[in-house]
Amino acid sequence: MLATIFSNIDYGLITFVGIMTAFAATCFLLHKCGKYLPHDQGREFAHDGKLSAGKPRGAGVVFILVFAGAVLLFARCSIEMVIYLSMVVASMLTGYLDDCAKNPWGEYKKGLLDLLIAVMTAVTYLNFNGNTFRILSLNMEVTLHPIIFGILIVVLVWTSINVTNCSDGVDGLSGTLTIITLATIYMIMRMEQNDVDFSYTILLFIVCILGYLWYNATPSRMMMGDAGSRAMGIFISIAILKTGSPLLYIPVALVLILDGGLGLLKVALLRFLKIRIFRNTCLPLHDHVRKSLGWSNTQTVFRFSIIQIIMSFAVIYLLFG
Repeated sequence: MLATIFSNIDYGLITFVGIMTAFAATCFLLHKCGKYLPHDQGREFAHDGKLSAGKPRGAGVVFILVFAGAVLLFARCSIEMVIYLSMVVASMLTGYLDDCAKNPWGEYKKGLLDLLIAVMTAVTYLNFNGNTFRILSLNMEVTLHPIIFGILIVVLVWTSINVTNCSDGVDGLSGTLTIITLATIYMIMRMEQNDVDFSYTILLFIVCILGYLWYNATPSRMMMGDAGSRAMGIFISIAILKTGSPLLYIPVALVLILDGGLGLLKVALLRFLKIRIFRNTCLPLHDHVRKSLGWSNTQTVFRFSIIQIIMSFAVIYLLFG
C-alpha cells in the first residue's frame, strides 16, 4: 500500500521500514498478547511432551496476522498475492481454532480443511501462472494438462502443510527449518530475478518467524501451535510454486519432509494398508534422536538445521555454480 501511495519515494526505504516494523510488531504483540493465548495441555505421546504443559500456545495467530498486515502495508500487492494471503490466514485460523478447542479436532476434519485450502491455492496459481513449470537443474520446461498439474499442486500444498505441522515438537525447530527453507527459496528467486515483489514477502515472513523465535528459543516461553505451523507450511508451498520450479521443494525442505513426513507415511500405511514400517523408530524423527540417541533439544535444532543448510548450499551451487 505505502509502496503504491508513495511511488516517488525510494522503494528500498519502504521495504527496509517494512522489515523492521514487522519484526518489532511481532515481538511487541507477542509480549503483550501472550497471556491471552490458550495454554498447552502437554502432548501425551511426544518425547518430553509434558514439559510444554501450561505454556501459551497458538502464537502463530499473532505473527501470521502481523505478516499479513505488513504485506498489505509495505509490499506491492496483486490480486494473486491477496488471495495467497487469505489462504495463509485461513490455514492459521484452522490451526488456531484447533489450538483453542477443549477437544482436539480429528485428523480427518483437519485433513479435509487442508484439502479445501490446497484446492483453492492450486486454482489461484493455475489462473495467474499457467500450467508450465521448469526443471532448473536440467534447464527445461514441462507443460502438463491443467487438471494434472492442479492435482500435483494440491498434493504439494497439502503435504507441505502437514509435514511442517508434524515437525513442530521441539523448541525452535520448525521455525528455524522454515527460515532456512524460505531463505533458500529467496536466494533462488533473486538469482533467477523471478518475481521481486513476492520475494520481498518471503523476507517479511522470515522476520515475523524470527520475532516469534525470540520467545521460543530453548527454554521456550510460548509455542506457535497449529496456528503457526500450518500457516508456515502453506507459505512454503506457495513460495516454491512462485519460483516456477516446484520440484525444488524436495531438496530445499528435505529435513522438514523427513522429520514430519515419515511419521505421516507410517501412520497412513498402517491405517489404510495394514503395513508396518519403521517398527523400531520413534517418529517424528526429532523424537527419535532425542529418545534413542540422547540428543538435547538444542542439539536437535542445530544438527537438523546444519543438515538443511548443507543441502541448501548444494542446491544453490548445482543451479548457479
